[in-house]
Amino acid sequence: MTDMESSLKEAMQIEGAIGAALVDYTSGMALGTIGSSSDFDLSIAAAGNTDVVRAKLRTLEMLRLKDSIEDILITLGTQYHVIRPLTSHKTHGLFLYLVLAKSRANLAMARHKLKNIEESLQM
Repeated sequence: MTDMESSLKEAMQIEGAIGAALVDYTSGMALGTIGSSSDFDLSIAAAGNTDVVRAKLRTLEMLRLKDSIEDILITLGTQYHVIRPLTSHKTHGLFLYLVLAKSRANLAMARHKLKNIEESLQM
């Protein structure tokens, strides 16, 4: 079991990681961020991706799908943005957000490691 700070540090160990955040999608606030880049502001990106998560959850509801989001992948020219909503009842309303350099990342491995981080995160 790891805390938020340790989980974010672990996310930064993923090959190609540029930045990571734990975000509350009910408020749009980043509870914690790590990493920096001149390419983007992690807090602004985290808040913007709150809308992505909310929209997908509304779509699942409208379609009456009895399923949950495992992760959402946004592929840019040079980056991958991975959004992983947390499923534990203690972390409901939160998502992990990971930004990867596309040229250095192994997407399958990154998704696997992010899943492991989610499972060990304690709030």
